[in-house]
Amino acid sequence: MSNQSFRRFKDKLAYGLGVLCVVLAMLPLASILFEVVGKGLPAISLGFLTKTTGNITDPSSGIGNAIEGTLILIGVTSLIAVPIGLLAGIYLAEFGDNKFGRTIRFLNDVLAEFPSIVIGILAFSVVVIAIGHFSAIAGAVALSIIMLPIVTRTTEESIKLVPSSIRDASMALGIRRWRTSLSIVLVTAKDGVITGILLSIARISGETAPLLLTVLGSGFFFSGLDQPIDALPLRIFTDYKNSNYPSPLAQGWGAALVLIMLVLGLNLSVRLLTRGRSSFARARA
Repeated sequence: MSNQSFRRFKDKLAYGLGVLCVVLAMLPLASILFEVVGKGLPAISLGFLTKTTGNITDPSSGIGNAIEGTLILIGVTSLIAVPIGLLAGIYLAEFGDNKFGRTIRFLNDVLAEFPSIVIGILAFSVVVIAIGHFSAIAGAVALSIIMLPIVTRTTEESIKLVPSSIRDASMALGIRRWRTSLSIVLVTAKDGVITGILLSIARISGETAPLLLTVLGSGFFFSGLDQPIDALPLRIFTDYKNSNYPSPLAQGWGAALVLIMLVLGLNLSVRLLTRGRSSFARARA
């Protein structure tokens, strides 16, 4: 075999191994989607998506309150964690090359590895006990602690990828450094920042342990941030505990499918909006 033929063989072998690894990596995802869609789709109906849970052994009960609760928790958590995470990531990337910045970066990495049950216990001790009862705000605080280090780290890494020439050009025009960081550097790195926010939302959407210790769950629609609230992960967990009955089992599979579709829909929506704005900006340029 000539050297050229051997190189072609190695190239095809490497390409084939890469394709094989991609297929192997997609198999677990495909199997999960196949299982959830196959068992959850029969439970989906308008009533299932809009009615409250009520008695979980009732075949006509729904998960409308759980869907509402999940959306509220995601929204309140994002309002708490995203601004703090963005500002922290900007500081670490632009001004954090010092001892204080390295300390914050280390603590942020440690927080990202904390077990969610520990964060739930912390929120229970600080918020639930202080208020005197379970509440949506306690769940949002717990989830924001989980979300914060992801947003901070991805924001920092995305901003570091922005070329220094952009910063230099902005400051050469007399723009202050903080304004450059917020108005130019952050906008340039927005794709990576949005991806980090989406990853953090996907992470908190399926968290169950912190919610068990903070929001408790409810069979009714939202009645206030200071009151217990339901959520899809809690509903799936409760249905699994009662899986010896057919109705809760079917409801759990349906709730799992809705949760997957909710996260997928959030990702696709933000991606399409971002792509549209990027195309418009290029067209104007």
